[in-house]
Amino acid sequence: MFRNKARPRRSCPLPSRPNHSTFRRMEMLPAPRDNLRGIAWILFSVLAASGMSVAVRELSGGLDSRMIVLLRATLSSAAILALLATLPRLRASLRFTRPATHITRGLLIALSTHLGFYTLAEIPLATAAILFFTAPIFATILAGPLLGEHVGPRRWAAVAAGFAGALIILRPGVGDLHPAMLAALGSSAFFAIALLQSRGLAEADGPFSAFTSSVIITALATLPFMSGGWGLPPTGFAWAITGLLVITGAARGIADIQAYRHGEASILGPITYLRLVLVGLAGYLFYGEIIDGPTLIGAAIIIASTLYISQRAARQAQNRRRAASAAEIVPSSR
Repeated sequence: MFRNKARPRRSCPLPSRPNHSTFRRMEMLPAPRDNLRGIAWILFSVLAASGMSVAVRELSGGLDSRMIVLLRATLSSAAILALLATLPRLRASLRFTRPATHITRGLLIALSTHLGFYTLAEIPLATAAILFFTAPIFATILAGPLLGEHVGPRRWAAVAAGFAGALIILRPGVGDLHPAMLAALGSSAFFAIALLQSRGLAEADGPFSAFTSSVIITALATLPFMSGGWGLPPTGFAWAITGLLVITGAARGIADIQAYRHGEASILGPITYLRLVLVGLAGYLFYGEIIDGPTLIGAAIIIASTLYISQRAARQAQNRRRAASAAEIVPSSR
């Protein structure tokens, strides 16, 4: 009879099981992006921002730009206070753990808004919108000293190209340089600084708290400079435009937050340039504004520069996330 010989067991190494810290790290990885939802929100933001620009231009025919800023900030503050009084959950979410940052950012937004509204009131809408798009260029310059980020030579070259485009539009020494053009650059610079501060502030206190503080501080900071600028919308139509200004301003702020919460900046960034088309079309249809050749050339250079800056920054951020994800999900051998 044959005996069944016991076969030696093969030592098969079991796969190492991830420990609790591994699962914790995996939960902390960034959630997948919903770019379609992000695109829908950014399109809504573009429409709201275009409507806000047209509303400012329309009101500037009968109101000082300082009064337009004050009306928007005051009415927005009143709406926020009404919401806080009726919605306990919203009231509970309001917090200001970094008061100094809230105040600094609020003052920066106040300055940016005043310069921006003055610009919209004085120069063609499309030219103003083009110069406002220099904000990413200023943000790139300031990211080093304010956030300690490294800016490589390629992005510095894009910054130089963007400023060359701005100079083509401004044409210093060739024609009359309108002060509103310089105000547009100042508005973009102040907004860029506020934008860099918004990153940490929104994470610490939430976007609603950041929006609330900026609106209230803008209203308070405007009051000391209202000498000679007081006035009210003269007609019912002007009051309707004022209401549109408040609604589109708030809608744009919410839409921007939601868009970049769901979608990737490298995809959303190029869509924002649709605002140039809408604002330029509104300027042509409502006010007979025509963009000249040098402005179109400068616009093309600024758009190409900011697109490259955003794409380059997004690619570097994506590479950092991939490297961090690969390092975090490696199973522990213990």
